[in-house]
Amino acid sequence: MADKKMVEQITSMDVDFAQWYTDICKKADLIDYSSVKGCMIIRPYGYAIWENIQRILDTRFKELGHENVYMPMFIPESLLQKEKDHVAGFAPEVAWVTHGGSEPLTERMCVRPTSETLFCEHYANIIHSYRDLPKLYNQWCSVVRWEKTTRPFLRSREFLWQEGHTMHATAEEAIAETVQMLNVYADFHEQDLAIPVIRGKKTPSDKFAGAEDTYAIEALMHDGKALQAGTSHYFGDGFARAFNITFTDKENKVCYPHQTSWGVTTRMIGGIIMTHGDDNGLVLPPAIAPIQVVIIPVQQHKDGVLDKAHEIAAVLKAAGIRVKVDDSDNSPGWKFAEYEMKGVPVRLEVGPRDIENNSCVLVCRHNREKTFHSLDDIATSVAAKLQEVRDGIFEKALANREKRTYVCQDMDEIIAAIEKNGDGLVKAMWCGEEACEDEVKEKTGVGSRCIPLMQEKLSGTCVCCGKPAKHMVVWGKAY
Repeated sequence: MADKKMVEQITSMDVDFAQWYTDICKKADLIDYSSVKGCMIIRPYGYAIWENIQRILDTRFKELGHENVYMPMFIPESLLQKEKDHVAGFAPEVAWVTHGGSEPLTERMCVRPTSETLFCEHYANIIHSYRDLPKLYNQWCSVVRWEKTTRPFLRSREFLWQEGHTMHATAEEAIAETVQMLNVYADFHEQDLAIPVIRGKKTPSDKFAGAEDTYAIEALMHDGKALQAGTSHYFGDGFARAFNITFTDKENKVCYPHQTSWGVTTRMIGGIIMTHGDDNGLVLPPAIAPIQVVIIPVQQHKDGVLDKAHEIAAVLKAAGIRVKVDDSDNSPGWKFAEYEMKGVPVRLEVGPRDIENNSCVLVCRHNREKTFHSLDDIATSVAAKLQEVRDGIFEKALANREKRTYVCQDMDEIIAAIEKNGDGLVKAMWCGEEACEDEVKEKTGVGSRCIPLMQEKLSGTCVCCGKPAKHMVVWGKAY
C-alpha cells in the first residue's frame, strides 16, 4: 500500500526533485508567490509550522537565560561601515533606502541583513562594568538579503529568523556560549525535527563576515545535497573594539568584552520538506506539525459518528495533542489524500462499526501502517504513534545520510563515488590550505561543508596535495 500514489498533482521526486519541492510548497498550502520579486507569502499552514518552531526554540533559549529584544530594521550606512570585514561580506546583498517619502535621506540606510552593528551600538551604551555581563539577547524578526536566485524557504530576499547576540567578560565564556548554542540547534533538529545533523566548524574561508570562528550544523537532504541548518559565531573582541564597547573588570582594569551571534531561519522548513517529504507530499515531525492527529469520521451521516469523533478529539486535546476533526462533506478518500499531502503525522478513522467495537483505526503518515486501537486509552495510543512517526522518519533520514556518505582518499575517488552513487557527503582529509580547498571544489564539484567536531583520521595526507593533513572535512554540494 505504501507505494500507491494518492496525490497525483505532485511531481515525483525521482523525476524532478526541484519541481517536486515547489509542488509541495504550493499544494500543501505552505506558501504563495508575491508580486514582490524574490519574496514569498507564508500561508497560515506554513506559518503555523514556523510558530511551533519558534515556540520550542524560544523556550530553550529562555531556559538558558536569554532575553528577547527588538532592534530597528534600518541601519545607517556609517554604522554598518564600522566593522570593515563585516560590511564587505554583506555589501553585495544589502538593500538600501535612499528616500524618506519624497525627500532624499542625508545618509542612506540599509534594511538589516543581520543586526550585529545595531546590537553593538546598544551594548556600547549599556555595558560599563563586569556586573553588566553577560548580556544574553535574542530577537525574532525578518531580514533582507538581495539574493539573485530564490526558492521558497531556502533562499528568499526577505526571510524570518532569530538572531542571538551575546556579550561576555572572557573569551572562554563566549566560546562556551558559541558551542552551547550550536548544540541547542543540533538537539532541536535531531529531537524535534527528526533531522540528523553534523556539528562542525566552518573553514576560515567560509566563516561569517567578521567572525573569528563559525560553527554550523549540516544536514543531508533526500537528494544528496547538504543544507546548512544553523550557525553559531564567535567574534572575539573585534566588534567591541570597532564600536568602543568596554567594561571595567573586578581589578578595575578596562577590557573589551567578547561577543557571539547565532541564528536559524525559515530555511528549516525547507529542510523538513526535503528530508522527510515523499511523493504524496509533506511528512511533518510531530513536534512542529500544526495538526498532529486528524480525525476522519467515516459514514459521518449516521447517528453518533460525528459525536464520537468530537468526543475523541476532546480527549486528545486534554492530553495536549493538536487535533482536528474534518467533518466537511468531502469524501473520506479526498480527506485521506488531503492530510497525507499536508503531512499530518497520524490519521484517526472512526465509523459506525468502530463505535460498536469501542475502537478506531490509526494510520501513521510516514509508512501508512494501519492499526486498530481501543478507545479506552486512545490518548496513550496516539502519543505512542506520534513517537513512532518521529523515530521512523529520523531513522530513515539517518539511513539516507549513511548510504550517501563516501570516504575518499584522493580527488579521483571523490569523482568516482559521486558518479557511481549520486550526490552525497564526502569525508576526506585536508591540509588546511585554502588553495587545496578551492581546488577540490573546482575539480570535483563538492565544497567544504564543515570540519566535524567529531574528528576521524582517515589517512595522514591531504585529499588534494598529499601533504600532511590537519583535519577531516565533510564536503558536499549544497543548497
